[in-house]
Amino acid sequence: MQAQMLAPAAILVVWTLIVMFWIIPSRFGAVAKLKDKSALPRKKGARGGDLEGVIPDRANWPAHNHTHLHEQPTLFYAVSAILAIVGATEVDVLAAWIYVALRILHSLWQILFNAIPVRFALFLASTIALIVLAIRAIMATVFADPGALPT
Repeated sequence: MQAQMLAPAAILVVWTLIVMFWIIPSRFGAVAKLKDKSALPRKKGARGGDLEGVIPDRANWPAHNHTHLHEQPTLFYAVSAILAIVGATEVDVLAAWIYVALRILHSLWQILFNAIPVRFALFLASTIALIVLAIRAIMATVFADPGALPT
Protein backbone atom coordinates (compact mmCIF):
# COMPACT_ATOMS: atom_id res chain seq x y z
CA MET A 1 0.00 0.00 0.00
CA GLN A 2 3.01 2.35 0.12
CA ALA A 3 2.84 3.30 -3.53
CA GLN A 4 -0.94 3.58 -3.46
CA MET A 5 -0.70 5.96 -0.48
CA LEU A 6 1.95 8.11 -2.14
CA ALA A 7 0.23 8.29 -5.55
CA PRO A 8 -2.30 10.97 -4.49
CA ALA A 9 0.54 13.08 -3.08
CA ALA A 10 2.45 12.74 -6.35
CA ILE A 11 -0.63 13.81 -8.31
CA LEU A 12 -1.07 16.86 -6.07
CA VAL A 13 2.57 17.82 -6.69
CA VAL A 14 1.98 17.63 -10.45
CA TRP A 15 -1.24 19.63 -10.09
CA THR A 16 0.64 22.31 -8.14
CA LEU A 17 3.15 22.56 -11.01
CA ILE A 18 0.30 22.85 -13.53
CA VAL A 19 -1.20 25.72 -11.55
CA MET A 20 2.24 27.35 -11.34
CA PHE A 21 2.49 27.33 -15.15
CA TRP A 22 -1.12 28.57 -15.39
CA ILE A 23 0.04 31.81 -13.73
CA ILE A 24 2.26 32.73 -16.69
CA PRO A 25 -0.32 33.18 -19.46
CA SER A 26 -2.83 34.60 -17.01
CA ARG A 27 -0.60 37.40 -15.73
CA PHE A 28 1.38 38.06 -18.92
CA GLY A 29 -1.85 38.12 -20.93
CA ALA A 30 -3.34 40.67 -18.53
CA VAL A 31 -0.19 42.81 -18.64
CA ALA A 32 -0.16 42.68 -22.45
CA LYS A 33 -3.77 43.94 -22.54
CA LEU A 34 -3.07 46.89 -20.22
CA LYS A 35 -3.65 50.17 -21.99
CA ASP A 36 -1.77 52.20 -19.37
CA LYS A 37 1.60 50.50 -18.83
CA SER A 38 2.66 53.24 -16.43
CA ALA A 39 0.68 51.47 -13.69
CA LEU A 40 3.06 48.52 -13.81
CA PRO A 41 5.58 48.27 -10.96
CA ARG A 42 8.95 49.72 -12.02
CA LYS A 43 10.92 48.89 -8.90
CA LYS A 44 13.83 46.50 -9.03
CA GLY A 45 12.85 43.08 -7.71
CA ALA A 46 9.11 43.53 -8.28
CA ARG A 47 7.03 40.49 -7.38
CA GLY A 48 3.80 39.03 -8.69
CA GLY A 49 1.94 40.47 -5.71
CA ASP A 50 2.86 43.94 -6.95
CA LEU A 51 0.36 43.37 -9.78
CA GLU A 52 -2.55 43.28 -7.31
CA GLY A 53 -4.88 46.14 -8.22
CA VAL A 54 -2.95 46.77 -11.45
CA ILE A 55 -4.22 43.89 -13.57
CA PRO A 56 -7.74 42.43 -13.33
CA ASP A 57 -8.31 40.34 -10.20
CA ARG A 58 -9.15 37.30 -12.33
CA ALA A 59 -5.61 37.32 -13.76
CA ASN A 60 -4.21 36.89 -10.24
CA TRP A 61 -6.51 34.01 -9.24
CA PRO A 62 -4.11 31.27 -10.43
CA ALA A 63 -1.34 32.82 -8.32
CA HIS A 64 -3.63 33.01 -5.30
CA ASN A 65 -4.48 29.34 -5.70
CA HIS A 66 -0.85 28.40 -6.19
CA THR A 67 -0.13 29.98 -2.81
CA HIS A 68 -2.97 27.94 -1.29
CA LEU A 69 -1.43 24.77 -2.71
CA HIS A 70 1.67 25.47 -0.62
CA GLU A 71 -0.26 25.93 2.62
CA GLN A 72 -2.62 23.20 3.89
CA PRO A 73 -1.41 20.53 1.43
CA THR A 74 1.95 20.49 3.21
CA LEU A 75 0.12 18.75 6.07
CA PHE A 76 -1.33 16.31 3.56
CA TYR A 77 2.16 15.44 2.32
CA ALA A 78 3.28 14.78 5.90
CA VAL A 79 0.37 12.48 6.80
CA SER A 80 0.70 10.71 3.45
CA ALA A 81 4.35 9.96 4.21
CA ILE A 82 3.56 8.86 7.76
CA LEU A 83 0.83 6.50 6.60
CA ALA A 84 2.95 5.14 3.75
CA ILE A 85 5.78 4.39 6.18
CA VAL A 86 3.70 2.74 8.91
CA GLY A 87 1.35 0.97 6.53
CA ALA A 88 -1.63 2.58 4.87
CA THR A 89 -4.99 0.88 4.59
CA GLU A 90 -7.59 1.11 1.84
CA VAL A 91 -9.41 3.70 3.96
CA ASP A 92 -6.29 5.87 4.09
CA VAL A 93 -5.75 5.64 0.35
CA LEU A 94 -9.39 6.48 -0.33
CA ALA A 95 -9.27 9.49 2.01
CA ALA A 96 -6.09 10.67 0.29
CA TRP A 97 -7.70 10.46 -3.16
CA ILE A 98 -10.77 12.29 -1.86
CA TYR A 99 -8.51 15.04 -0.47
CA VAL A 100 -6.64 15.42 -3.77
CA ALA A 101 -9.82 15.41 -5.87
CA LEU A 102 -11.35 18.10 -3.65
CA ARG A 103 -8.16 20.22 -3.78
CA ILE A 104 -8.12 20.02 -7.59
CA LEU A 105 -11.80 20.98 -7.72
CA HIS A 106 -11.04 23.83 -5.29
CA SER A 107 -8.24 25.02 -7.59
CA LEU A 108 -10.38 24.90 -10.70
CA TRP A 109 -13.23 26.69 -8.95
CA GLN A 110 -10.96 29.42 -7.56
CA ILE A 111 -9.12 29.98 -10.83
CA LEU A 112 -12.18 29.93 -13.11
CA PHE A 113 -15.08 31.27 -11.02
CA ASN A 114 -13.90 32.16 -7.49
CA ALA A 115 -17.34 32.31 -5.87
CA ILE A 116 -16.53 32.14 -2.16
CA PRO A 117 -19.41 29.95 -0.87
CA VAL A 118 -18.56 27.07 -3.23
CA ARG A 119 -14.84 27.57 -2.74
CA PHE A 120 -15.27 27.45 1.03
CA ALA A 121 -17.42 24.30 0.81
CA LEU A 122 -14.70 22.57 -1.22
CA PHE A 123 -12.05 23.76 1.23
CA LEU A 124 -14.11 22.54 4.20
CA ALA A 125 -14.73 19.14 2.62
CA SER A 126 -11.03 18.70 1.83
CA THR A 127 -10.17 19.75 5.38
CA ILE A 128 -12.46 17.05 6.73
CA ALA A 129 -10.64 14.47 4.58
CA LEU A 130 -7.33 15.80 5.91
CA ILE A 131 -8.57 15.54 9.50
CA VAL A 132 -9.53 11.91 8.85
CA LEU A 133 -6.03 11.27 7.51
CA ALA A 134 -4.41 13.02 10.49
CA ILE A 135 -6.45 10.95 12.96
CA ARG A 136 -5.56 7.79 11.04
CA ALA A 137 -1.87 8.77 11.22
CA ILE A 138 -2.15 9.25 14.99
CA MET A 139 -3.88 5.89 15.35
CA ALA A 140 -1.20 4.21 13.21
CA THR A 141 1.69 5.68 15.19
CA VAL A 142 0.75 6.55 18.76
CA PHE A 143 -1.33 3.43 19.24
CA ALA A 144 0.99 1.11 17.29
CA ASP A 145 1.82 -2.19 18.97
CA PRO A 146 5.52 -1.94 19.91
CA GLY A 147 5.63 -5.75 20.14
CA ALA A 148 4.88 -5.94 16.43
CA LEU A 149 8.03 -3.99 15.53
CA PRO A 150 11.03 -5.95 14.21
CA THR A 151 13.87 -6.42 16.71
